Amino acid sequence: MRQVLVVQYSQTGQLDRLVESVCGPLSGQDDIRLDYLRVAPARPYPFPWPFLTFFGAFPETVHMQPEPLQPLDIDPDKRYDLVILAYQVWFLSPSRPISSFLASPEAARLLRDTPVVTLIGCRNMWLMAQEKMKARLSALGARLLDNIALTDECGTAASFLATPLWMFTGDRQPWKWVPRAGIADAEILAASRFGEAMRARLQADAQPLTEPMLRGLGAVRVDEKLIASERVGSRSFHLWGRLIRALGPQESVPRKIGLIVYVVFLVTLILTVVPLSALIKKLLSPLLRGKTRREKAYFAAPSGE
Repeated sequence: MRQVLVVQYSQTGQLDRLVESVCGPLSGQDDIRLDYLRVAPARPYPFPWPFLTFFGAFPETVHMQPEPLQPLDIDPDKRYDLVILAYQVWFLSPSRPISSFLASPEAARLLRDTPVVTLIGCRNMWLMAQEKMKARLSALGARLLDNIALTDECGTAASFLATPLWMFTGDRQPWKWVPRAGIADAEILAASRFGEAMRARLQADAQPLTEPMLRGLGAVRVDEKLIASERVGSRSFHLWGRLIRALGPQESVPRKIGLIVYVVFLVTLILTVVPLSALIKKLLSPLLRGKTRREKAYFAAPSGE
């Protein structure tokens, strides 16, 4: 009997639907047992988000500071043939509940010497979050076999408006003139192909999983125009996060003032640096084809585009 654990945290419910699609082919199999671990913070996050509460979560998120979780309903000493780790991206980092799980004693025991497939559902920028995830999994002794990353259907530019509106209203399309936020329904349904590939490998033999299972299936798409923007944004989040944390506790007045200053800075960054870096990247693209090709291959690994 193959043992598979699915670890997930979804705030909007979209990631739950993605998990259901991917894991559908694995369920109902006589020779595969699926266990689910739903991570939940001890103090639940609101949805939709109040404006300052949303941005107030960013300093601890980008610094991957653990928070208290509800008791984890899992036997940490059980050995699994595969762990599917599904997470959202918050501020170019794994969501704080998932980061907190990865910092727990249970995760240290569950993931040691265990093959892992990461499953991401996000707006469009996931590269730096996955870099943090890879570093944490490596520190825990886990073995990353594959990565799946599905992104919003409305595109990079439109998602700068559509996704925040979803977060603040709870409606994926609050007005008709706004593109619909989130991953396309058809793409979520098509994600079952990943589960089919994993099922085929799990049922092929009883040997440990050591090689990627999802190559050639379009598990990820790396937008080379966003690589530089992600790096700039990640450094900015790290520095601003450290500064805002130094201003005091989350509910303190100095911290709220710092957050307002940060939001103004962030909007300015999005309106100026992001398009400027994309333009520079486009102008230099003939000279950087080799480097871009290597970077895309690196970030697409281990599953590939």
